[in-house]
Amino acid sequence: MGKTIAEKILSGKSGKDLEAGDITEAEVDYVMVNDVTGPAAFDEFERLCTPLLRDKVVLIPDHYVPNKDVASAKQAKKMRDFAMKHEVTNYFEVGSGGVCHQVMIEQGFAAPGRLIVGADSHTCSYGALGAFSTGIGSTEAATVFARGVLWLKVPDSMRLSVHGDLNPFVMGKDIILTIIGDIGVEGALYRSMEVAGETVSSLSLSDRITIANMGIEAGAKACITPPDKTVEDYLSGRVRGDYGHVLADDDASYVESREYDASEIVPVVAKPHLPSNVAPAGEVGVEIDQAYLGSCTNGRIEDLRAAARIIKGRKVLRGVRMIVVPATNNVLEQAIDEGLVKIFMDAGAFISGPTCGACLGGYMGVLAPGERCVSSTNRNFVGRMGDKDSEVYLANPAVVAASAVAGRIVDPSEVMG
Repeated sequence: MGKTIAEKILSGKSGKDLEAGDITEAEVDYVMVNDVTGPAAFDEFERLCTPLLRDKVVLIPDHYVPNKDVASAKQAKKMRDFAMKHEVTNYFEVGSGGVCHQVMIEQGFAAPGRLIVGADSHTCSYGALGAFSTGIGSTEAATVFARGVLWLKVPDSMRLSVHGDLNPFVMGKDIILTIIGDIGVEGALYRSMEVAGETVSSLSLSDRITIANMGIEAGAKACITPPDKTVEDYLSGRVRGDYGHVLADDDASYVESREYDASEIVPVVAKPHLPSNVAPAGEVGVEIDQAYLGSCTNGRIEDLRAAARIIKGRKVLRGVRMIVVPATNNVLEQAIDEGLVKIFMDAGAFISGPTCGACLGGYMGVLAPGERCVSSTNRNFVGRMGDKDSEVYLANPAVVAASAVAGRIVDPSEVMG
């Protein structure tokens, strides 16, 4: 019997012939923590009284940085002090990094065939490059700091295939929201999602990252798109160390397979309060107070370009706030060089350096009671971006920009004509 991508990667990292359901101790390539999850991991690690496997450890402050208050300053300082004490070279200080998952990809940590864990649920993002990547707790991260291995149960895999040509303004966000709307927020619980098909193969890496990023919103342990030349080209001159492509066998066994016709996918919105509560953007129509573009889900240069094409020469409607947050310093610099920042500023949008603040309701865009936000982020739970009586609508960057102009959630075609 053939193997899935998850079975192959975990077999390779454990040195055993594994199949779904097996429990194994696997060698981890990298472990990442941020300024929120890191401090607890540091405390647990220090109790172990053992040397740090520093080459495997990546420290990225991003959630509450630049620090919003004394409490967040203490968290960031704890990470900084830990990095200095243990001489961690893979530490990305404010001004040299950005949102953790985009940094991990930009800086060449993520690559096909690797096993990467992170104390953040959206660590599954690196599956876009063919890695098995998954979120873990801070205590687990501390053990990887010390031992470099982690116990894992090999997940069942499900295959989700998308075929055909995409409609105008449809992006990776619409593909994954359509899938989640179909299978539900527990539809991939502790499974590895393999999202494939010629439509996926034709997507930019940015759109694939969006798909992998939101696998956890369906409960997935990992979400993987098969690596190909697009991934190779991106990693050329960027990747750290050697890697090898891992692809599923033709006779691999899946617990479930589903097919999607790309021509039937339209720009969609996940309405409050679940990512599975999906409807066509053109049918939502609710008035908004805020439009947010950014995050590990949709804060890359391709996302900013898609939004800028919509908003160029137009204005954010009076009474609506548009906040644009590039995912990393590199994305911000490129957006400046391409003139995208000027386009957003001319439209009346606010531009920030990279931070996760607004996505998790921390700062830089917190919602008041009764306010509605159309957002390119990944979660729309009760109170996710602010007050428990606020509402978050998840959408792709083009929908976010079009809605900022219209003052209500619309399909981009309504603004573009």
